[in-house]
Amino acid sequence: MACGFRRSIACQLSRVLDLPPENLIKAISAVPISRKEEVADFQLSVDSLLENNNDHSRPDIQVQATRLAEKLKCDTVVSEISTGQGTVNFKINRELLTKTVLQQVINDGSKYGLKSELFSGLPQKKIVVEFSSPNVAKKFHVGHLRSTIIGNFIANLEEALGHQVTRINYLGDWGMQFGLLGTGFQLFGYEEKLQSNPLQHLFEVYVQVNKEAADDKNIAKSAHEFFQRLELGDTQALALWQKFWDLSVEEYMRIYKRLGVHFDEYSGESFYREKSQEVLKLLDSKGLLQKTVRGTAIVDLSGNGDPSSICTVMRSDGTSLYATRDLAAAIDRMDKYNFDAMIYVTDKGQKKHFQQVFQMLQIMGYDWAERCQHVPFGVVQGMKTRRGNVTFLEDVLNEIRSRMLQNMASIKTTRELENPQETAERVGLAALIIQDFRGLLLSDYQFSWDRVFQSRGDTGVFLQYTHARLHSLEETFGCGYLNDFNTACLQEPQSVSILQHLLRFDEVLYRSSQDLQPRHIVSYLLTLSHLAAMAHKTLLIKDSPPEVAGARLHLFRAVRSVLANGMKLLGIIPVCRM
Repeated sequence: MACGFRRSIACQLSRVLDLPPENLIKAISAVPISRKEEVADFQLSVDSLLENNNDHSRPDIQVQATRLAEKLKCDTVVSEISTGQGTVNFKINRELLTKTVLQQVINDGSKYGLKSELFSGLPQKKIVVEFSSPNVAKKFHVGHLRSTIIGNFIANLEEALGHQVTRINYLGDWGMQFGLLGTGFQLFGYEEKLQSNPLQHLFEVYVQVNKEAADDKNIAKSAHEFFQRLELGDTQALALWQKFWDLSVEEYMRIYKRLGVHFDEYSGESFYREKSQEVLKLLDSKGLLQKTVRGTAIVDLSGNGDPSSICTVMRSDGTSLYATRDLAAAIDRMDKYNFDAMIYVTDKGQKKHFQQVFQMLQIMGYDWAERCQHVPFGVVQGMKTRRGNVTFLEDVLNEIRSRMLQNMASIKTTRELENPQETAERVGLAALIIQDFRGLLLSDYQFSWDRVFQSRGDTGVFLQYTHARLHSLEETFGCGYLNDFNTACLQEPQSVSILQHLLRFDEVLYRSSQDLQPRHIVSYLLTLSHLAAMAHKTLLIKDSPPEVAGARLHLFRAVRSVLANGMKLLGIIPVCRM
């Protein structure tokens, strides 16, 4: 495995450079594969060893690389040492590479790449991830999809690294809109409609009451009074609100099941309506709370009245705001989970909000505020169904499934599927997730149905197709071949390229663990699938001698295993037939 080879190289380097091997391991990186020529397996950037020197006193990098390479010797692990552009390159003994990588993939299973020395000494942490967060009493808006799949990926990755992860869905379940909805339901709501299609009916009520409130000031006044009753704990108002909450969560859980997403805790702003009053008292006792002429309460984070640094924490009627409730939630979670890190996954429009929340926690005396992190993401544009503009996620999921079923209907094997609907949904979701995760999370991107469903090229459909095809190979040729294999049978350029790429998986996981960006894993899996597709045409199993067939089957099984591991981290359930 990569870490074993890295350590072997680091030990030899440490003797020459008089540095501990641990200091060198992360400086030794796997070389990306090249389709044009066979490349070395690892390289050491000489530049990284001279980081402490300033540019003026640095000796010539190329000369340094050559001198270092001359002091190193080949051994049972390293078969060739060369220099590149400011690098020393190491080629691993080919038979050792083949045997080690394939055995490691099979033995480590879902932990392949995670046992690497790149992760050694990694302390186990308690990590809270808050994501998804739809608004209660509203249908699941497509705008919450990115938060849901990104948060799920981050939670999956942290769990895979051995951390104790708590997944929180912090619902938008409080605020003036519930005054409007409560009033609206009393005027226009029907109990039977609420039970049969709750979120659709509440959506219709909300649209109607907003329309009426624009012309009738009494409705706006009633809405304000209803929300005040909620804040004061009026049992009747709270009972109606609780009914909306329960019905909403029931609907959301059904959609999360389709997405393959789960949560450890469902909470919401409402949970902190009382605790937010304690936050206001604490801010006041520390002399941070200022009253405005309008009767609202603010915190001036600049200390000099800079309008861009003012955060409003209380309305003129004494009711709490989003920021106050977020402060209360953070304090409560620290008490409850004693977290080492808390990650909020929301769109980039909330960047300033979280900066202010974290800053307020700091000035309130909570040093752990530095453990809080906001992972922002960009906006998806152009996500429409055939019926036109789409607002709701369920419409998108249904459209994905129906389009995928149509695509699959043209393939003769689809008839053999036990559950074509489920397969279509899983392939469609893979398509959606890969399109979303290919770029930087912070970037906006243009959604394209045509691109989503391409079966060739860099798509989720292609990943699923590759996985299903490799699974079919194993089924067709059985496991009789898989007891042992001859490494000498896997020395063709296509085999070596795949082995080199499998070698790099730990590095890709490490990169994603550092910046929480899924694109590194996506890019890696797409390259692996392209390599497998090319090898499938040339490294034939049928009609090959048993020894050769067995070795190739081992290689393809390793590819499928790593492909499945990566897909699961991204939140994709691999399909075995399609």
